[in-house]
Order: sequence, then C-alpha cells, then structure tokens
Amino acid sequence: MLMTKIDIISDPICPWCYIGKTRLDRALEANPETNVVIEWHPFQLNPDMPSDGMDRREYLETKFGGKEGAIRVYSQIEQTAIETGLDINFAGIKRTPNTINAHRLIHWAGIEGKQNAVVDRLFKAYFKEGRDISDVSVLVRIASGVGMDGEAVRTLLASDADAEDIRNRDKHARQRGVTGVPCFIVADTYVVNGAQPIEMWDQAIKEISDKNKSH
Repeated sequence: MLMTKIDIISDPICPWCYIGKTRLDRALEANPETNVVIEWHPFQLNPDMPSDGMDRREYLETKFGGKEGAIRVYSQIEQTAIETGLDINFAGIKRTPNTINAHRLIHWAGIEGKQNAVVDRLFKAYFKEGRDISDVSVLVRIASGVGMDGEAVRTLLASDADAEDIRNRDKHARQRGVTGVPCFIVADTYVVNGAQPIEMWDQAIKEISDKNKSH
C-alpha cells in the first residue's frame, strides 16, 4: 500500500496543536490499515520570547489584552480539550518558555525516527506536568525516555547546533503563508489548518486509504 505523508507545522506550547494531534491520533487509531508517516516542523508562536521565558500570567494578559481576554480565550481552549478527552493542567503551567530547544530536540528525534514519541512527551510534560520544556534537564529526560542518547542531547543543547536551521525553517513556513498552528499538509498537496474534528480526519483518512488502494 502507498504511504501518505502528513507534515505538521506546530509549536509544543500550543494547546491547539496538542488538541489537533490528539484528534488526528484518534482517527489514525480507528483506521489502522492506513499507511501514514508524520513529520513535524518548527513554528515558534513567540519567536522573540526571551531565552529563559516569561511568567505565564503576564504573557497571556499581554497577548490577549488583559486578564478577562486571557480567561475568555483559555476557557474555550479548556472546554475543547475536555471534549477531546484531554486533561490539561493549565494552573500548573507557571512560565511560558522559549521553544527553540524543544524544536531542536524534535529535529534530532526525527533523524532517529522518534519524532512522534518526543512530541507526545513534550506535550505531556508541558500541559500535564507543568514542566519548563526549555530546561535542558527536562529535554534530556524526555530524549532518554524514548531511547535517544541523553548525554549526546545534553552536549548538543549546550551548543548552537541546528538553532539557525530551526529559525530559518520557521521563517520559511511564514513565507509560505503559515500564520498559525497547527497546520497540517497532507500528501504535499492539501493544507488543513487548526485542530480539526476527529470526524474530519476520519473521513480524510478513509479517502486517502481508498485512493491508495486504487493505485
């Protein structure tokens, strides 16, 4: 059977990306005969974020025009997460991190075929455990947990390895018209923006599967 590629442009601190990935995963689980390979690509929601991040409340209130705006936006996100079956601990997140290091780890995981596992653990660490996913020790633990060489990752994180490449890929996505994430590119042809319902993915995957069978 033909392989279908889904490229996902995402940021691991984006709640809609977490919700969107979960919905896609559920649809793929329901259609195990579909042959899909996923590749993750970097997008920083906050490319100018200080390297040590900033207080989350301050960040949200600045971004959404005050406390009421932040509460309104995140109430909707929380409700959608609950409907998707995700238990996100927003209260446990104290800082909004710079995600360049997390994106570097995702890139290196891709070389070893471990991207999905690393992305899963980054989402869980940030949204469920309230961990700072810019912290080297957190990233090394995630890398080790999926079978990567933790000490090699620690050494790479201590350098500037691939940081410029991540920034350039982020810029390239923006130049191609990506203004928000998640953004899914299916078979290098169809662009799907946002955290689409499971039903939409279920239908799309069935169509992909049928198309592949006819080839």
